[in-house]
Formats: sequence, C-alpha cells, structure tokens
Amino acid sequence: MSRAAGAGRWRTSSVTARGLKLRIARRGSGPPLLLLTGIGANLEMWRPFERLVRGREVITVDAPGTGMSERPRLPLRMRDLARIIEDLLGVLDIEQADVLGYSFGGLLAQELAHRAPVRVRRLILCATAQGLPLIPPRPGPALLLATPARYYHPKLFELIVPRIAGGRTRREPSRLAEQATARLARPPQLLGYGYQLYAASGWTSLPWLCRLRQPTLIIAGDDDPIIPLVNPRLMARLMPDARLRVVEGGGHLFLIDEPESVIGDIHEFLDD
Repeated sequence: MSRAAGAGRWRTSSVTARGLKLRIARRGSGPPLLLLTGIGANLEMWRPFERLVRGREVITVDAPGTGMSERPRLPLRMRDLARIIEDLLGVLDIEQADVLGYSFGGLLAQELAHRAPVRVRRLILCATAQGLPLIPPRPGPALLLATPARYYHPKLFELIVPRIAGGRTRREPSRLAEQATARLARPPQLLGYGYQLYAASGWTSLPWLCRLRQPTLIIAGDDDPIIPLVNPRLMARLMPDARLRVVEGGGHLFLIDEPESVIGDIHEFLDD
C-alpha cells in the first residue's frame, strides 16, 4: 500500500518483532508518534485522524492477529503485547516515541509506558480506561463489543457500530458510511480477536498508574457507550502528570468521526 497522506506517503512493510511478522506503516518525518488502535482494528482505520497530524513521523501497526499481522500461536497477556511493541520500536531503531493509544490500544499504551518507560516520551490515552475495577458500560454495547461481527458484513456494521460508538457516528449516518470501507476491508482473524479479548480480560493499571511519570493527555467523549466518563476522570486524578480533555458530544470513535475536534489539543500537548 502506498497512498498520499498528509505531508508524505505511507511506507508499508513487514517487520518481525519477538518472532511475529507485523505489518506497519510510516508516514512523514519528525519526532515519532506511534499509534496503537482499538480491538480488531487495522491500520487503514487511522486515516481520518492521521491525515491531520503534522510535523511528525506517524507509525501505525496491525496488532498481532489483526489486519495483515501474524497471529501468535497462543494467546498473550497485555504485558506480552507490550514487550512486542517495545521490541518493534527497537527493530525500527526508535529509542523513544510519543505514544497514542486508542480504546484497547490505550490499555496497551499504559502497559508499554509502565514496562518500558524510557521508550515513551509522552502518552495520549483516548477513549480508554484503567481496567479493573471499572465503572462498566451499559450491557448492550458491551455485548456487541465482544463480537467481531461488525467487521465482516455491511449490514452488521450498520447495526452494531452506532450502538458501540455513540457520538457523531450515531447522530450522522454519513459518518458511519465513511468508516465502512476501511473497517470491512481487512477484518481481524476470529482467533486474533479472541486473543485480544483475552489480553484485556482481568487487566488493570490501578496498582501502578500513579507511578507513570510521562506527561499524559487523556481524551474522552461524554457520549461514549463503552467508556463511561468517570473512568477517564479517575485516571486523570491518579496519574501524577495528566490532564483530561472532554469532547462534548463525543462518542467512542471521536478520533475517527470528528478528529478535527481534538487534533489541536494533541499538537499543543506534543509540542509543549
């Protein structure tokens, strides 16, 4: 894949990290910004957000078992996934990066910052939480999130995603249609999706969240059916150098359906 994107073109390649072949894409130049995405997602889904990023090298990766990355033989815990990402940065000869984690990727970003603090300069956590104990979402959206069906059929996508996403995706059908191609093009492997659910199950950052020293920007929507706002508020209170930005009317997919609402905050934070 090679296509125009912002201030450059995607450079896509296959990289081996801890024995797994991972598909990555890089675009632009400048300080590295690593994007870690949500459960089951592929790197093409970053397009609405990453095209707005300026002055940085944007690096995206298909998580193990998603997109075009290899699935591990056995399921891994979050700490093992963090080690894979740490090794990936080493293979790419990146000593330190800013890391943006989105939803499931936010759990992984926290784990990476905890286990490899010298690798993470600044941390951006979007539509994510601290794990258990968690103020849970409503049962309906939670059950729908547990299945990858929305990645496999357009009708299921149209039925499920607004209920999971809330926010602008639910309010404006045109925003939903704009997301369909990237999501349906490369669905996750069924086992790969199950492995990600396994990695997240029982995970928590609460015992060490107060010891994360990286400057952190937490961004959350107040219309997110998956992550009730009380969870990001708790994270912001516990972390020693964190600030919280609440997107009014923002759902779980605010980085995808209204990235222009937060890109200024992200640039300001990274350039601070």
